[in-house]
Amino acid sequence: MQGSDTSVEGFPATKPEPTLTRRRLLVSAGVAATVFVTPRFGSRTARAGLRHGAELFQLGVASGDPLPDSVVLWTRLARNPLLGGDLPNDPIPVRWELARDEGFRSIVRSGEALARSELAHSVHVIPEGLEPARWYWYRFRAEGHESPVGRTRTAPGYGTSPARLRFAFASCQDWQAGYWPAFSRMAEEDLDLVVHLGDYIYEYGINHFGVRQHEAGEVGSLENYRNRHALYKTDPALQAAHAAFPWIVTWDDHEVENNYAGAIEEVDITEPAEPPAAFLARRANAYRAYYEHLPLRPSSLPMGPNAAIYRRQPWGNLADFSVLDTRQYRTDQPCGDGLKARCAEALDPNATMTGPEQERWLLEGLRISQARWNVIAQQTILFEADFLAGPGQVFNMDQWDGYVAARNRLLSFLLNFRPSNPIVLTGDIHSSWVGDLKADFANPGSATVGTEFVGTSISSDFPTQFLAPVRAALADNPHIKFFDGIFRGYVRCELDASRWRSDFRVVPTVAVPDAPISTLASFVVENGVPGAQRV
Repeated sequence: MQGSDTSVEGFPATKPEPTLTRRRLLVSAGVAATVFVTPRFGSRTARAGLRHGAELFQLGVASGDPLPDSVVLWTRLARNPLLGGDLPNDPIPVRWELARDEGFRSIVRSGEALARSELAHSVHVIPEGLEPARWYWYRFRAEGHESPVGRTRTAPGYGTSPARLRFAFASCQDWQAGYWPAFSRMAEEDLDLVVHLGDYIYEYGINHFGVRQHEAGEVGSLENYRNRHALYKTDPALQAAHAAFPWIVTWDDHEVENNYAGAIEEVDITEPAEPPAAFLARRANAYRAYYEHLPLRPSSLPMGPNAAIYRRQPWGNLADFSVLDTRQYRTDQPCGDGLKARCAEALDPNATMTGPEQERWLLEGLRISQARWNVIAQQTILFEADFLAGPGQVFNMDQWDGYVAARNRLLSFLLNFRPSNPIVLTGDIHSSWVGDLKADFANPGSATVGTEFVGTSISSDFPTQFLAPVRAALADNPHIKFFDGIFRGYVRCELDASRWRSDFRVVPTVAVPDAPISTLASFVVENGVPGAQRV
């Protein structure tokens, strides 16, 4: 699908309306299109942020995958980020420091890593032997340049009972669809971590109707994917959110290509299918660039077109995050892409979102979990969503509605084994939803076995022509408690032993770099009582 169109997965592509009036006004007035964000965690970090244009550290810093005794620290060196980095092929030594305080008076770990050209001069440092459940500050130095200062934290100890967890989840940040004020506001929140559910980049070519444009066509080569990631990483709002908290990340489709399934690319009338080997080569390029630009552990380093990114992240006994990959191992959409009536193939037990091995891993982890809240962080809507009001049914075949038997296996497991408080976190669809997970969606009186929160996008559009039809169809989906397709933002979640609360945090516009944040709606789930209630 060409970049001159915008699409929500499963919805037909639509040409966006021109939204450049405000942008043109800013440009004509000579107002800078970039804002520097002051994270809430201290003046030194804010001052360091002003240096983030330093020659080698233009892409900022990040941390991720926190465990009780370690965390991943990331940066990438680049003199010209949008042209491959413009660095020699030789390894470049990078000094790093981790301290208990933002003034670096108490440095607890330090060392040297090599930024190698084969990983785009990125480094993934893992200081070990750290104290659980505490904040740290980190920075890098190379060839006389100093990075911004980042803040990170470790997870609580295994078997401990932390009083609370506060995190945000987000997805879908199309550069051309708009600016990212939601990330600016997220950086100011009091959070422990951020969960990103995919579509970190978009592979599309130039969108001449976008709020902001890039100059490149659709990506496919390793160099292309690296440059696209680097472009996204230059955004100061994204850098601020990465510098403020550790992130847990997973991918969806646009990190490679819209709606791809396993080794099968999306096919439409504008793009003939590549041979399978060519698409796997493209997937290998995309996976490698993704690893190079995110704070992932070496266990996720791709081997060709394969990468182990699904994993479990504990937060003491309060929460377990099962982080899924529903793209790499899925079978082709049984009924094809798009909104349509469900075909018989959608009921095929061999049709899978996760692949058999990942499915077994997920169910076994849920079965043995001792956590109060069992969080499944994944990509596309799990609950059934009939998009046609009245008689008949129409489903989005890229969602779990195209893989009914696989969904039924998961929901049957939740019904029969009763893991504590299942909560599903979802992105992908550029809109906000809340729904009960039912044992049988055809029977509204059947047991509720879990709760799903679907977060809107950071910037990507939801097609306005689908707003009215979706709203009209909500009456045919009594398990769906909430829908909004207008606002962009993220979801802030706070949980303790007795209650989970999700606040849908939204900005009024993505047409300008800076915008205020507000709470559109809030829902709670009480311990032991599946299903969300609005507050």
